[in-house]
Amino acid sequence: MPRRPSRLPSPCIVAPLLALLLAGLPAAALADECPAPGQWQHDGRTADAATLLAGLAERRVVLLGEQHERLAHHRWQLHTLAGLHAHEPRMAIGLEMLPREAQPVLDAWVAGELDEAGFLAESDWLGSWGYDPDAYLPILHFARMQRIPLLALNVTPALRQRIAEEGWEAIPPEERHAITPPTPASEGYREALAEVYAHHPSAEDAEAGLERFVDAQLVWDRAMAQGLADASADTPLVVGLMGRGHVTYGHGVPHQLADLGIAQAATLLPWSAEESCTPPPGIADALFILGDETPFEPAEPQRLGVLIGTAEGGVRVMSVMEESLAESLGLRRDDLITEAAGRPLRRPAELTDLVRRQTPGTLLPLTVSRDGEREELLARFPLRNGAP
Repeated sequence: MPRRPSRLPSPCIVAPLLALLLAGLPAAALADECPAPGQWQHDGRTADAATLLAGLAERRVVLLGEQHERLAHHRWQLHTLAGLHAHEPRMAIGLEMLPREAQPVLDAWVAGELDEAGFLAESDWLGSWGYDPDAYLPILHFARMQRIPLLALNVTPALRQRIAEEGWEAIPPEERHAITPPTPASEGYREALAEVYAHHPSAEDAEAGLERFVDAQLVWDRAMAQGLADASADTPLVVGLMGRGHVTYGHGVPHQLADLGIAQAATLLPWSAEESCTPPPGIADALFILGDETPFEPAEPQRLGVLIGTAEGGVRVMSVMEESLAESLGLRRDDLITEAAGRPLRRPAELTDLVRRQTPGTLLPLTVSRDGEREELLARFPLRNGAP
């Protein structure tokens, strides 16, 4: 009998929500009180870019936080990488986006042995990550052009799911990818994780579910920290790209790095007046002020309005948002979506990618298994993407 899936948030949900909770974002102040776009801010003051980047290039590890779906954040990462590389060309770039199993593919990409299509297929980008590769490809091309090593920092989605379901201690040591036990979460980080978990509590055992959720998040942080720390042993500068929920306030990856002996990892974030003209103190070591990039962001992707998780034979519906396309289709919690557009589904990211690529007004056939019965549904995406 297949194991009942854990009712925990998808990793793609956790990082953005966690980042917002950690930031404690206040309402934006008046426009004339905001720092000008294009500036770096350090300790609440404008910093000279050349001086700041020169100092950062002397750190062993620098972390660049992102919101995965924000194109402007990836442009900022590319510009910052180029600036750091100008000061310290002996660098490496670590990626949250891919698990350790993809390292040979990253090596082949940097060596010029794969084209884009081959890289995306062999790395299983959509299965492992799912976010639009076009946002990341300029960074990947920069690394290849400069022959900068790329490092796969993450663990597989399957291992993260096992930890969420069974807990870290239940995973045999030989299946932990040589990851050492994480140091416990700081009080502030644990509080933020608990608030994230409260949005999607376990139906069976909320307290035990929270502990497994915290375990999974800490292993996620530890895996990335350990990959960065190992690389820094023989590389003067290692720059990690990851969701900002892993970076803010020194929680997450910086906290695990400190436990591994790297206490001076620098944390950098992009910031805009949409969030606040006065960023919360201590959220990062330095902030880059973005202008209004809204006109240049890609159109908001289509959404079904479901939280989904892995399951045998498809993807499991964990919850359905009110007034969403999924609700109008009659999708329910615990439905198993086995196919989309005639393609069998193995991972949540495959469904997410198909949905995001739908243009307004198009139809997406879904095959759903409910209580052992097969049902065919037809999702019609609105002409204006207003559905959750």
